Amino acid sequence: MVIWNPWHGCHKISPGCEHCYVYRRDASIGKDASIIRKTGDFDLPLKKNRQKQYKLQPSDGTVFTCMTSDFFLEEADAWRPECWQIMRERRDLQFAIITKRIHRFLQCIPEDWGEGYPNVSIYCTVENQQMADYRLPIYLALPIRHKHICHEPMLGPIDIEPYLATGQIDYVLCGGESGPDARPCHYAWILSTREQCMKYGVAFHFKQTGAVFVKDGKVYHIERRFQQSQAAKANVDYAGSIAASGNAVPKITSGPEPESHKAWLKRDLFQRISESNFRSRFKLKPADQQYVRDKGMDTIRRHAEDIIAKRLAPAVIPNDGKQTPMRGHPVFLAQHACACCCRGCLEKWYRVPKGRALTADEQDRIVRLLMAWIHNELEYTEAKQVIL
Repeated sequence: MVIWNPWHGCHKISPGCEHCYVYRRDASIGKDASIIRKTGDFDLPLKKNRQKQYKLQPSDGTVFTCMTSDFFLEEADAWRPECWQIMRERRDLQFAIITKRIHRFLQCIPEDWGEGYPNVSIYCTVENQQMADYRLPIYLALPIRHKHICHEPMLGPIDIEPYLATGQIDYVLCGGESGPDARPCHYAWILSTREQCMKYGVAFHFKQTGAVFVKDGKVYHIERRFQQSQAAKANVDYAGSIAASGNAVPKITSGPEPESHKAWLKRDLFQRISESNFRSRFKLKPADQQYVRDKGMDTIRRHAEDIIAKRLAPAVIPNDGKQTPMRGHPVFLAQHACACCCRGCLEKWYRVPKGRALTADEQDRIVRLLMAWIHNELEYTEAKQVIL
């Protein structure tokens, strides 16, 4: 993950802003966070090293944009077009924008936005039910390719089922509030949101507990350095019936599915993998992880597309069941971990019958699934390193 702050400073507009960490940090060094200013990192994605290569590479992960401000802030209207141009120029990077100003979205997009830039995800922050019912109807009507909901800080139980039911939401993130004046976050709220996500096959991530966490009637005061690791220990993340390449999480499906393929939509695959002694033993070793980082996710995706097209897609495979080695390439490991190693496994796990060629859509789904597993393996390792 990379943070790109082209400008700094913001104005509070809703309950989630009350104890803003930017205001808290700026006040600690005698600065006024309500003053909006461009930063020295305004063009960070375009900066190059001495070898004239971009400093930011796809292997660095998603570029979270404007984390000490709001990308759609009124005072930034004059600067924003140049940032859109930077995102167009760096199509190889995935950008994520978290906003409480979704109501300004249509005023702030470039002329060529269309249905959205493929490399840009928009997170709509909804910290309570009032904000959910105000912002999400606006959000769902907007032309955005990758739509994510952010409950952070989560200030109460939130019913988002009507919005998840539209099929437009790819991912939901929950987290408590940090800082000395943090309001409590209840574990029951987190679990309720998770259940809603599971009902509609939407990916879910419990990011952090916050400083004041309530579980089973007990109040826990958790230091900042432990808030993410404690959330991870809860082990309630849900991969959903979607697959991702990079950190942006695109939907697999876009319409009604044939009965025989509903397993793609309804099953929590990664949960099933964890319950399989055979599947769960496959992991990316350090050498495999380094290979992925060196090649980059785009190259690994091309490898996956080629492997699936040649080794799995044909109607007749003479050595079916033996065509995928258990080592030698990260994609091979992902195939075994995700039960996409042979046509027999595809039929058993996904009800995709043998004896016919895979459609282009089925091949694309498999590739996205494999890339999701590889991405998750890298993220898990990096998270462990941060915690340790």
